[in-house]
Amino acid sequence: MIDYVSGTLVDKSPESALVDVNGIGYRVHVPTSTYQSLPDPEEEVTLYTYHYLREDDESLYGFATKAERTVFETMTGVSRVGPKLALSALSSMSPTELRDHVMEEDKSRLTQISGVGKKTADRLIVELRDPLADLDVFDDASPLSGGSDARAEARADALEALTELGMKKADAERAIRRVLREDASIQSANELTQRALKENQS
Repeated sequence: MIDYVSGTLVDKSPESALVDVNGIGYRVHVPTSTYQSLPDPEEEVTLYTYHYLREDDESLYGFATKAERTVFETMTGVSRVGPKLALSALSSMSPTELRDHVMEEDKSRLTQISGVGKKTADRLIVELRDPLADLDVFDDASPLSGGSDARAEARADALEALTELGMKKADAERAIRRVLREDASIQSANELTQRALKENQS
């Protein structure tokens, strides 16, 4: 399996990127989010990749972060959800946002993804809930997360503290997300932990 490609960006478009790795050109399909984070042509780039192989299709997909790749791989495992729909989802929202909408069963937001109707939204919620509950997207270090390193560290520390206090991981993450929606500027793990505890009790 090709875990990542690292080389010179030759060309890019909203659908794909061409990366020269030691004289070999890799055409990598990308979501819009990854395209927006690509450097200018002739600059160095690294993309985390997923090699999609089926009887009638062999393609390489690339992502700015491991979180994006994991969500893509998880989504393509859902019945009747292929790479096109998974890319559409990641082009519409970040891994964290997608996870939030699935965990909160927000069908109205999921159906805003191109190609997702009510039945597909129901299937995504049912089949992605468990896999995404165990997915660590707090370490998504790309511009998609919209957060600083300090904030990411605070979230990770708060999550650890809350689970040590006996909260289930999914409940702790849900409480943290709600607190950060109210005040995205929080960078203190202690403050985030205390407010998440209150949020969970409300």
